Amino acid sequence: MSSIEITKDTYLMWYEQMLLMRKFEEKTGQLYGQQKIRGFCHLYIGQEAVLAGAMSVMKQEDSMITAYRDHAHALAKGVTPNAIMAEMYGKATGCSKGKGGSMHMFDKSKHFYGGHGIVGGQVPLGAGVAFAEKYKGTEFVNITYMGDGAVRQGALTETFNMAALWKLPVIFICENNGYAMGTSVERTTIQTDIYKLGLPYGIPSSAVDGMDPAAVHVAMDEAISRARAGEGPTFLEMRTYRFKGHSMSDPQKYRTKEELESYKAKDPIEMTKQAIVEKKYADDAWFEEIDAKIKAIVDEAVQFAEESPWPEASELYTDVYVQEDYPYIRD
Repeated sequence: MSSIEITKDTYLMWYEQMLLMRKFEEKTGQLYGQQKIRGFCHLYIGQEAVLAGAMSVMKQEDSMITAYRDHAHALAKGVTPNAIMAEMYGKATGCSKGKGGSMHMFDKSKHFYGGHGIVGGQVPLGAGVAFAEKYKGTEFVNITYMGDGAVRQGALTETFNMAALWKLPVIFICENNGYAMGTSVERTTIQTDIYKLGLPYGIPSSAVDGMDPAAVHVAMDEAISRARAGEGPTFLEMRTYRFKGHSMSDPQKYRTKEELESYKAKDPIEMTKQAIVEKKYADDAWFEEIDAKIKAIVDEAVQFAEESPWPEASELYTDVYVQEDYPYIRD
């Protein structure tokens, strides 16, 4: 049972949050096809429940760090759709001033620390953020997301050991969508129950249905409560599925259409909508209103990105060092 009650408002919030993530990512895919967005681009479509279920438990001051499939994470943490879309366009009004693009989103004011392109590189950084919270004596926690491919990085085991030893307030989350870039978990690891990797370090670890925001909510509530109480880290394997390829250039030849369709039948947005209808939490008029609201938000974000200026060339020399007058050569 969760200490934070799941109510009508929770379900309505989940639906609206997940629909924004879905529609935003669908539009991102369209814009990428039009070459409005360039470089690498990794969509979150299908995995929305992993974030929605977490956000109904987290506090605004809790921090988040993730890998390069990061658009929805930024949305969940409150970074504006306008700033995210502008960032993907490479515009100066983007959340990283157009310097990070799709894979490197940051917003310190929202306690969102990326967006990291190095596989597993964010894992020790997340523990570092958690260490800072413990050092400062706050009650806030860090949520560190990673994919199933990242758990085979040596940095994971080093970080688990340190986080457990120092009882850091961090929740490690593996978003296991089954294929890393394009190779199944079964072909790449002897331990297919990924959550068990945390057990040798004494870290409470479990598998969670990542297609169900209610299951995510309950698991995250317990993990965050432990962290706030000074009991250290938790490792959760969110078993989810991406409906699109690893990136926009992925031909997806490693899975069957039948498998994909079987997971689409568990679409977290449709399942949440069904639950709302069954519980009589909302009617058709409400769903139509939310659909129109989300469409307007996404359309505004695209217009904002289109009309925003490109960064000045002088921006190459800013945000390199914390110390603004740090001596380095510009010529």
